[in-house]
This record gives sequence, C-alpha cells and structure tokens, in this order.
Amino acid sequence: MESLNRYGIVAGRILIAVLFLHESWFKITHLDLTIAYMAQYGLPAILLPGALFVELFGGLSLISGVGLRYAEFILALFCASTALIFHMNWTDPNQLLHFEKDFALAGALLIIAAREWAGATSPTPFYET
Repeated sequence: MESLNRYGIVAGRILIAVLFLHESWFKITHLDLTIAYMAQYGLPAILLPGALFVELFGGLSLISGVGLRYAEFILALFCASTALIFHMNWTDPNQLLHFEKDFALAGALLIIAAREWAGATSPTPFYET
C-alpha cells in the first residue's frame, strides 16, 4: 500500500506538471497571442514573465521535487487566480469548464501539499535515500 501511495502521488504530480509545462511552452511560442489575450482582461504584458516563471518552474518542481512544497502552494494560488480572472463568464460552457478545471487543479495541488507538509509523503520520492 505504501508503494501505491508513494508512486500514485508521483504519477499525479507528473500528470499535473505536463499541463503547466505545456501551457508555459505555448505562451513562450505564442507571445503575441498570449499578450493580446491578457490585454482582453486588462492585464499588462509585464505580468507574463511572472506567469511563465510560475508555470515553467512550478511544473519542473512537480517533476523533480525541488522546492515542491512551495511550488504546489504557489501553483494552487495561480490556478485559483487564473479561474477568477479569465474564466468568470459562466454562461459560456467552455469558460465554466475551465473555471472548474482550474479550481479542481488548485484543490489537487493543495491536497498533495498538505500531505507533504504533514510528512505523509516524501517531497522527492524518485529515489531512495
């Protein structure tokens, strides 16, 4: 059971990390589109490097375990913020879906972070120490 717990958490972290790494790659390769999208919501382009940092290094942290406890909390806040800024048009089913997805991700990240802060799992379970 411990093995399932240990590797289930790792697998979950990797699956979540893929989303953040893909989104950061999309933003990097489509800067003009990303800046225009942000501008539609009144956000200045100066915030984009911060978003890229959170997504890129947060995703890498989920995979590597380095700074994991902090990254999970920061990514949870990022997801909740993203939902509240970009996905509040609940009359559009697509926007509602993204809102729910962002809050579900925030919840999953908080659950994983809480388990690790409580010592239930190792923050770097990719190798035995």
